[in-house]
Amino acid sequence: MDIYIKNLIIQVEGIKMKKIIFIFPLLILTLSAYAATVYKWVDKSGGVNFTDDYEKVPPRYRDQVEVEIRKDAQEQIPKSPTKEITPGSKGEVMKDIYGRDETWWRDKIHPWREQLKEATTNYENTNRKIIERSEALSRKYWSPTQYKMNMVEMDKLKEEKAKYKAHIDETNEMLRKLSKEAEESKANPDWLK
Repeated sequence: MDIYIKNLIIQVEGIKMKKIIFIFPLLILTLSAYAATVYKWVDKSGGVNFTDDYEKVPPRYRDQVEVEIRKDAQEQIPKSPTKEITPGSKGEVMKDIYGRDETWWRDKIHPWREQLKEATTNYENTNRKIIERSEALSRKYWSPTQYKMNMVEMDKLKEEKAKYKAHIDETNEMLRKLSKEAEESKANPDWLK
């Protein structure tokens, strides 16, 4: 009876091992398919959030997103852009190594370029107001109260200018990250223009 139990245990362990040997490679292949770009941000309550889709990041946190490119995912992906012929098209559609085309990249970068343009315009307008206010302060005699009121307004304009400058810097940083991501994805640099 003791030999029967030992043989039974060996058979059960053999079946388990065969299942593990079969399932393990499938698990490895599946896990590597999910690794890619990860976006991380901290919300107002201090919670750390992750997603693989930038569009799922709430707009108010997009300026503080950290982008992580998973290196293990890039080892499984071809290192050159792919060409795909689409039905009804006259030619080939270029895609990056993740299968994203020019339209995807343009849609991704466009809002950031618009934000940069708007922040730059606001910065320049505020700077112009500061210069005008400084010139007005230097040309005219003001009472102490009027002078203090003008200085308070000047300080507000300087704070506003600093806010726009910070926004410009953040937007430029995000554009730099997108450019780096595009380079790592082997996307055509012209798609970012």
